[in-house]
Amino acid sequence: MFKLNKKLLISISAAAALSLGLSACMENATPGSSTPKEADIDGGVSYPVVNGKTGPYYVNTKAHTGAVKFGRTPTKAEYDEWNSDIMPDGTGLPEGEGTAEEGSDIYDEKCVMCHGDFGSGGGGYPSLSKGNAYELHETLTNQRIKPDTDGPVRVFGTYWPQASTLWWYIKDAMPHPMTDSLTDDEVYSLVAFILNANEMKIDGEEVDDEYVLNREKFLKIKMPNRDGFVPKIDGPNGPDNIRKFFANPDNFGAQKYDVNHPASRCMHNCQETTAKVVYIQGAGISDFHPPLSEVRDLPKEENKGFSAEKAYTESCAMCHGADGMGAPVLGNKAEWAAVTSKGINKVYSNGIHGINGMPPKGGSDLSDNDFKSIVDYMINKSK
Repeated sequence: MFKLNKKLLISISAAAALSLGLSACMENATPGSSTPKEADIDGGVSYPVVNGKTGPYYVNTKAHTGAVKFGRTPTKAEYDEWNSDIMPDGTGLPEGEGTAEEGSDIYDEKCVMCHGDFGSGGGGYPSLSKGNAYELHETLTNQRIKPDTDGPVRVFGTYWPQASTLWWYIKDAMPHPMTDSLTDDEVYSLVAFILNANEMKIDGEEVDDEYVLNREKFLKIKMPNRDGFVPKIDGPNGPDNIRKFFANPDNFGAQKYDVNHPASRCMHNCQETTAKVVYIQGAGISDFHPPLSEVRDLPKEENKGFSAEKAYTESCAMCHGADGMGAPVLGNKAEWAAVTSKGINKVYSNGIHGINGMPPKGGSDLSDNDFKSIVDYMINKSK
């Protein structure tokens, strides 16, 4: 849940609360009783099976008997590969270093094709910066109450509460589709570049091009919005904080806004209408020449037929338009000569069914024939 000026405005994904809640739900149930010890984090409860029932409901008791197979114990290497969390207190953060200048070179090679110049965004991929994070953080109080009102700017620098999430996400999920291919030093460099693009400071010092970011300095990063979320889910008191938060309906607006109705959880008619609509009669212009049209039909789209060039731009250019994505680049004769050496039917088949990091048909819903036309277009442009 995101807070501003002591008011809760935006509901954030409750995945963290849910994961905590599932374990609490099982722990709270008292065997042999139809009543749990206490409510779950979000107010839900879990009942044990007693005489074939959980409360008034029968259950399939056979599904609750016998050993449960959870698979094998992972090896240390498998566990270490999975256990890659980077926590706000520095847990899991490795040693390393990098500068924003080095990060800029890495970004231009592996990131710019999706996230745009200086992290400006584009092609459906999120922006990483919109300018000075400290100044733009103030826009989070903006609300779009008019069509021309500027809304809040939610990018890494202005909105994210912890920088550790950025380091972790880059290391584990970027760059697409070659995830987990960056060294720790490269990740530090990219983080420094993004901090630089957001015009941020660490311990009072601006992160300029030559700033050397390492583990020690990283742990001193104070995000502008670090206190912008409630409840506090970190630490040993996290589950209790969440439980107390959801126990009070005033915290998330689940009440009727009327002094005659106390706050309570509800499923319908949760907010009574208080606004009154008044129509002004006899005002304005009513005699138009020609008369106003009441037709609401959208203009008919002109069907110009399939264009392989246009379809390439919309569906394929993201990966085939620049180096760094692991795909043969449009116009690179050597790369496409190697691809076509397998035979055109093999090229078609690989593209239609997917190969390596490429999903079937590049993730598009094109027909087989239209997709083949795009392949032909790229091959002809690369001769």
